Amino acid sequence: MKNVLILSGSPRKGGNSDLICDEFRRGAKESGNNVTKINVANKKVALCHACYFCREHGGERAYKDDMAEILQAMIDADVLVLASPVYFYSIDAQLKAVIDRTVARWIEVKDKEFYYIMTAADEDKASMDTTLACFRGYADCVNGAKEMGKNV
Repeated sequence: MKNVLILSGSPRKGGNSDLICDEFRRGAKESGNNVTKINVANKKVALCHACYFCREHGGERAYKDDMAEILQAMIDADVLVLASPVYFYSIDAQLKAVIDRTVARWIEVKDKEFYYIMTAADEDKASMDTTLACFRGYADCVNGAKEMGKNV
């Protein structure tokens, strides 16, 4: 049994990305895993201002928002599912803010299996290449990251 965390970046509840996240959750639960889905658009997450307050204060944040809860869930997870609609060939701002804010305790986010979910209105799968590169760029910063799959 694994702890699976799905970070749904879609600001549209019930949108394509969100629906695929729900299906991933269903399948992961049916396989006997503990699954948590966080709709990051429904959370209050301040943008990173590169003040490094968090680095100087043992991971404590200068902002009082929902990021501490999200980051702890990321640290505790065995599996991270990153999901985003494609916005101008990249991930959406809500999920990017979460990724950037992991800088507070980024060394503790380690040994994760990564899955990626991307949706786009463009029929050309190459339109998702940059979005996939964004996901992979984050995973490249996670010690012990293992890419497991992508759903486009």
